Amino acid sequence: MSDLILTYGLQYAGYVVEAVVCLLLIWQGRWRRLRVLFLYVASLFLLDGVARSASLSFFGQSSRQYFYFYWVSDVGLALGAFLLVCAFFRRAFSPDKKKWAVVRLSLISVFVIVLGVSALSLTKNYADLSTEFIVEFSQNLYFSCLVLNTLLYVMIQQLEIEDDELGLLVCGLGVQFAGEAASLALVHVTVGGTFATNLFRYFSPLFTLGMLFIWIYAIGKNPQAIALNTKLGKKPRLLEAVAD
Repeated sequence: MSDLILTYGLQYAGYVVEAVVCLLLIWQGRWRRLRVLFLYVASLFLLDGVARSASLSFFGQSSRQYFYFYWVSDVGLALGAFLLVCAFFRRAFSPDKKKWAVVRLSLISVFVIVLGVSALSLTKNYADLSTEFIVEFSQNLYFSCLVLNTLLYVMIQQLEIEDDELGLLVCGLGVQFAGEAASLALVHVTVGGTFATNLFRYFSPLFTLGMLFIWIYAIGKNPQAIALNTKLGKKPRLLEAVAD
């Protein structure tokens, strides 16, 4: 009983903090400048917090309907995460048009490769081709996001890009990706052992909370300075890239 309370408590705490992030962006008037981030967090709240919970209550956890809805919505969230990573790359490199052209082509290539590799799953299992492809595509895309986000964070440090907000946003996303990847790896290594499975169930929402709290700190950091620069007609370096 206490395990269920802890699990549901962490999950619903995540939903509440997701709503707080959206409200904070709206309240500060920064949701347009950070619209990709806003849409991603809003989709987390609506798909994971509202739609999945409704599907679970209506169909039941063991139903095929809930299974299909869960993985289809997971693909949607994975695509949202990939677009968010692309937006972060654009914010970092758009001031240099030549570099951004190369980076944009690389990101498109990564997506095409992920799509192609995932399509190979269709040759392995003919029982349920659509489900097999959806699961493979979602997992491969999340792994690509982890690699790309880590690469971006290293590049920000190496190139000394002066955008503290971007660094924090990328760091927060990295906490989510790296934490869940490590937990899932432990589950696979232990072949779905009870300890690893329980660890993943508890730590997965904790990683999400860690990401959201880092984003709240990044969004709320020196909003007055940003507003002052805007009023004076000064545009902070790289600050408008995501919005463009």
